[in-house]
Amino acid sequence: MTFPAWDTDLFLFLNGLHSDFFDTIMWYATATRTWIPLYLLILFLMYKKLGWRHFLLMLLGLTLCVLLADRISSGFLKPLFARLRPTHALGDVVHVVREYRGGRHGFVSSHAANLFAIAVYSLLIVRRKYFTVFMLLFALFVSYTRIYLGVHYPLDIICGGLLGAGIGWSVAALYKLAQNKIPAA
Repeated sequence: MTFPAWDTDLFLFLNGLHSDFFDTIMWYATATRTWIPLYLLILFLMYKKLGWRHFLLMLLGLTLCVLLADRISSGFLKPLFARLRPTHALGDVVHVVREYRGGRHGFVSSHAANLFAIAVYSLLIVRRKYFTVFMLLFALFVSYTRIYLGVHYPLDIICGGLLGAGIGWSVAALYKLAQNKIPAA
């Protein structure tokens, strides 16, 4: 498959907007472990809102979102398309941080797929304007770090985000169906 030239041009522009200060921020922002306290807080708030029975169902749905998004993006699409990451395809024109170059293939972004699956799933359950805005901005920001670090083209992020959003929406629909089967506490 041939990818459009604008994707590389936009990548080079966005990846070129770097500084020592932002290198450090983006490096830590892209790491999953950085966000563990935030994830735990969100889980706690969802537990308080839903009660333990619905919380367990919601947690099962979150697990399904990540499992599907990660397996489809990394296990199926990356090998299928075999698109080299910018760090492997474009050489020295890519700004890299701490010599991180990622795996060999990058289409679609697993970070974007996972984040948007979680964001869409959880915002469809919580249905609060501030939470929706926060989750979408969070997913966009962390996804952008992947371009900044040089390991994904914009189209990798866009397609990963769309994949994740579709998975999140589908799992949320399953959650709504299953939710009606759980007796009140």
